[in-house]
Amino acid sequence: MLWTGKYSPKNFDEVLGNVKIKDAIVEWTEEWLMGNTQNCLLLIGPAGTGKTTLAHLAANEFSEYIELNASDKRSYDIILNTIGEASASKSLFGDGLKLIILDEVDGIHGTEDRGGTRAISKIIKEGHHPLIMMANDPYSKRLKSLKTKCNTLILRKVHTNSIVALLKRICVKEGVEFEEHVIRNLAKSSNGDLRSAINDLEVIARGKTKITSEDLELLSKKDDIINIFDSVRTVLKSKNPRRIKDAMKVEAEPSFLIELIAENIPREYEKVDELQKAYEMISLADIYLGRAFNTRVYSYWKYTYELMSLGVALSKEETYRKFSRFTNSSIFAMLSKSRAKRDLKDKVAKKMGEKLHTSKKVVKEQFPYMEIMFQNDETAYELATYYGLADDEVKLFRSRKIKVKKSKTKKSVPKDSKPDSFNGFRSKSATKKSDSPAKKTEKSLNEENKVLKSENKKKDKKRNNKKLSDTKSSVKSEDKEKKSDKNGKDNSQTSLFNF
Repeated sequence: MLWTGKYSPKNFDEVLGNVKIKDAIVEWTEEWLMGNTQNCLLLIGPAGTGKTTLAHLAANEFSEYIELNASDKRSYDIILNTIGEASASKSLFGDGLKLIILDEVDGIHGTEDRGGTRAISKIIKEGHHPLIMMANDPYSKRLKSLKTKCNTLILRKVHTNSIVALLKRICVKEGVEFEEHVIRNLAKSSNGDLRSAINDLEVIARGKTKITSEDLELLSKKDDIINIFDSVRTVLKSKNPRRIKDAMKVEAEPSFLIELIAENIPREYEKVDELQKAYEMISLADIYLGRAFNTRVYSYWKYTYELMSLGVALSKEETYRKFSRFTNSSIFAMLSKSRAKRDLKDKVAKKMGEKLHTSKKVVKEQFPYMEIMFQNDETAYELATYYGLADDEVKLFRSRKIKVKKSKTKKSVPKDSKPDSFNGFRSKSATKKSDSPAKKTEKSLNEENKVLKSENKKKDKKRNNKKLSDTKSSVKSEDKEKKSDKNGKDNSQTSLFNF
């Protein structure tokens, strides 16, 4: 039997650390047993802090429990078919309650776990039995929808002195002699992970009667920093150069680290001069990072790491003794939201660059001027047709649509029109308006009649002039025809004599 199982706590009193969390779980269990329905529990903490142990100790108080491990596939259908049915049905052992345990809910992702979070939310809403969930990463986005529906309890790492005391008790029970510094080194290297410390002790002590410092060489050195947010926390809360350098030994892109540190500086630092110095260090680190990518000389990265870690850490006068909630960088969310607009800009710049024979970068520099030019409808229409821009691409420069020019067509006579002696054709609506009793004075009516008479006279004169011109032209054409006939006869006679 492994020592982790052999020396696991048998009750809540034997659990090391997190006293308030233990009391909250005990109270939650008692309320359920008394018939008072409680919200589900969400235990969040690093590995080896006792999340699973606390859940199993709480399960001992109920008639039975069902656990879904992290190795299981947790899709929507699987969760509902297993935990969903169990949460809605009665216990097999009478009318008692059964505890449902779901481990590593922050690991639900990918195609295998599609819809898993939605299924858990449905179980929380419709279930009738107590539910405990566990997670490792408190900053996981997959926990946002679950945190609002659960009582969230955050577990801290076990203190080194508590781990040392437990390792000593295990050595005594197993009859293994030990040196004080060996046990303490084991506790420190575990970094608050109690399960890891017990496993390491078992590796070097099982089958032996004494352990020395030479046995520590059998163990590989662990990374002190497991979570990237622990690195950020160490940079912002410490002034110890050695500790800060060790904290930066994390597998992450330097650009991502810069964004995280820059995002959380205002959450920790309070003085204006400290903020100014810290962001100056971030600026210099970003410059060296850009040089590394542009020149392909990645030796610049060492300056980037020094500036964004030690430079930012030493910008503060003293460390702040307060709790700061660090968050992920907001720049990535902003980039994802603006991705469609950036793609549209690239598409428009490519079209315009082909016409202007310039690069997309140069075209994008002209976009502010294009916005001014596109405000005029005629200019906007001509530019859009020349560059071949669609309606959605035009919206990049103006919010309203371009008014399309309509071709000029002859005005057709309305069907409901009637001939009029004075004005040609008038529509029924016009006649109705004219026939309607208008409130006009006699002078205005007389003036209108005079105008109409003068217009009719002008029309009559034009008609007469046209008739005279037509008669004159007809007479002239007849005279020309007679002359042509005479000439034809004379020519025929001369041709006969000549023959």
